[in-house]
Formats: sequence, structure tokens, C-alpha cells
Amino acid sequence: MTSAHLYAAGRTPFGRFGGALADVRPDDLAATALTGVLAKAPGLDHTAIGDVFWGNANGAGEDNRNVGRMAVLLAGLPTSVPATTVNRLCGSSLDAAIMASRAVETGDADIVVAGGVESMTRAPWVLPKPARGFPAGDTTAVSTTLGWRLVNARMPAEWTVSLGECNEQLQKKFGISRERQDEFAARSHELAVAAWDAGFYDALVTPVDGVELTRDESIREDTTLEKLAGLETVFRVDGTITAGNASPLNDGASALLIGSAEAAETIGLDPLARFAGRGVHALDPQDFGFAPVEAANTALARAGISWPDVGAVELNEAFAVQSLACVDAWKIDPEIVNVKGGAIAIGHPLGASGARVLGTLAHRLAESGERWGVAGICIGVGQALAVVLENTGSSKGGVR
Repeated sequence: MTSAHLYAAGRTPFGRFGGALADVRPDDLAATALTGVLAKAPGLDHTAIGDVFWGNANGAGEDNRNVGRMAVLLAGLPTSVPATTVNRLCGSSLDAAIMASRAVETGDADIVVAGGVESMTRAPWVLPKPARGFPAGDTTAVSTTLGWRLVNARMPAEWTVSLGECNEQLQKKFGISRERQDEFAARSHELAVAAWDAGFYDALVTPVDGVELTRDESIREDTTLEKLAGLETVFRVDGTITAGNASPLNDGASALLIGSAEAAETIGLDPLARFAGRGVHALDPQDFGFAPVEAANTALARAGISWPDVGAVELNEAFAVQSLACVDAWKIDPEIVNVKGGAIAIGHPLGASGARVLGTLAHRLAESGERWGVAGICIGVGQALAVVLENTGSSKGGVR
């Protein structure tokens, strides 16, 4: 098999729930990210794109009709470019990237695009169809924004608790203090602000037409430990999780340009990194926050390396507590994790987050010169995905 390489990465700025991107449809967000990443390869003939793999977690509203294909059409790509939409909840766009890398490795396509989108603001309320015509009683509209909905009565109750309650249980299991969680959250904001100020995200983020948003909207420059410590807990009165040490609800899209080594001439870029290993793991649904541990260990084993070889980690920060539990289990230096900020600050638009962490990882490796990096993400209902990237040694994936 040939090897799969990441050539370019891009995304929109991530908007907060009800914020600057609230009026933008998810298919338009997806088209923006797709257009943005392809603009990095101006010499690429778009008819050469063999497929598009696109992540989306909700898919209940304006994103319901294969939003990947909608993005292709709205972006003005040739109608000959196919697309599919992938749903593995929070891991959807990382799953899309994994599928894209496999398509390249098996020779099914030479050049592909992967990515994902979510507008959590615009996720609709849904109504189940009645069992029979003309019901006399009231019907409840169910929000599709986040978490379980229309739950099957056969599901064990311990599996269907809220995501926050799952992580309060994780906190009890590992004894990770509120103070550590708040420190981790403050660090996320501080590092995100520093990365933006240093220009790291300038080449990664494509603005959305008609929207005055130049940076990720959930980042708070004035966040302090004292402010975080003053927030009330959300899921348990005696708990540790607050709105400050968990990721917010967001809107945004991310995209990746992936191809074989031989496709470099056609794409017109040097590759940023090689897909070296992939891992998936599942466990009890309520333990989903800890699932990245074995997903990453599997990806490392398949890459033929171990944790001491790794110089950069991008772990999606769904909650500070689950991120810390994973870092503790890996026994790695916390200072190599999310050094450009994480989802607690940047945001977590479900279907877009996996491609964001992978694109950020590739650019971190190019900047630092480190050889190996790991991107991981936990997924509701007890799953996780991870990818190992190898820095190819090119400067920064520049135009050939």
C-alpha cells in the first residue's frame, strides 16, 4: 500500500453558542472550510479530488441531507466530486480523516478531502412521529443540540446519564480535584490567546463571509483561576465540573487535504505529515472520557513507536477532568499537550473538532520539528479515536 499524507489543514473560527456564527447555516460553514483548505493548493485541479469524507454529529436540521455533499456543491466544486457524511458523534471528523487516509492507502483515491461541521446553535428541536393518527395529548419537542435524546427504554439507566454526570463519576474514580481542573482550564485559555497573538492560527483559520469574527469566540483573555474557582458546579451540588472547566457549545467547521506521496506534484504542495497509526477504542458508555487512553495506545503500537517518542499531543478537551485522567494514564509530560490551547477555550463544535485537533497537530510538528505527534478525541456513548502523525520533514507544507 501507498502512504497517506496530510497536505493542508484549515477551519473557520469557532463561534460560541448563539454567537457570531448563529445566523450561518452548517452547510455554509462546511463550504467555507472546504473552500479555505483548497485555497491552500491553488494549482490543484478540483476534478482530481477522488472523494470527500465529512463529519457531522447532529444531522437533524439544515445539515440533514448528506452535508458533505452539500458542502461540495455550495463550494462550487465540480459536480463530479463525490462526498459522504460520517457520524461518530464528537469523533466524526477525525473518523472522516481516518477513512480518507485508508482510501489513499488502498488506492481507492489519490487525493481526498476530509473534515466536519457542527452548528450547535442551529441544531433543531425534533418531534417523534405519533404511533397512530390524531393523538389527543401534548407532544414534547426534544433538543438535538447535545447528549441523549429519544432514549430507547431498553438502554440501562447508567449508560444514559448526562455527559457531565459521566465525568463527575470519572472524577470520583480518579480523584482529580476541582483545583487541577480549573488550572487546566485556565491554561487552555492562556495558551490559546498566546497562540493567536503569535500568529499560529492565522494560516489555519478562514473567515466566514459576512461575519465579523476573526478569532475563536469562546476564548476568554481575562480568565483567571480566581474567576474559575468562583463558578458554581453544574451537574452535582457537591461536584467539581463547572461551565469554566468543560468545553462550551460551539459552531464551526474544519477541513483537511489528504493524498498519497505521489500526489504532491498534482496538489502542488509538500506534505505536512504522514498518517502513521490509527486507533479506536470502546468501553462502557459512561466511561467515554477515558476511552482515548487505549485508542492512543493502539495507534502508537500500529505506528511502531511508544510514548517516549512523542513530542506533541492534541487531545480534545471535552472536560478538564477527562483530559487530565488521560494524560495521567499515559504518564506523559503535560507540557506537550495542547500547547496552542484546547477545546475548553477554542470550543467544541462536535463534528468539526477531530479535524481541528489533527490539523493543529500537523502544524505544531511543522513548527517545532518534532517527529511524532498524537491526536485523540473522546466520544459520547463510550468511544474514542486517535491518530499518530509523523512529521515528513518538509518546512511547513509549502507550495512546490
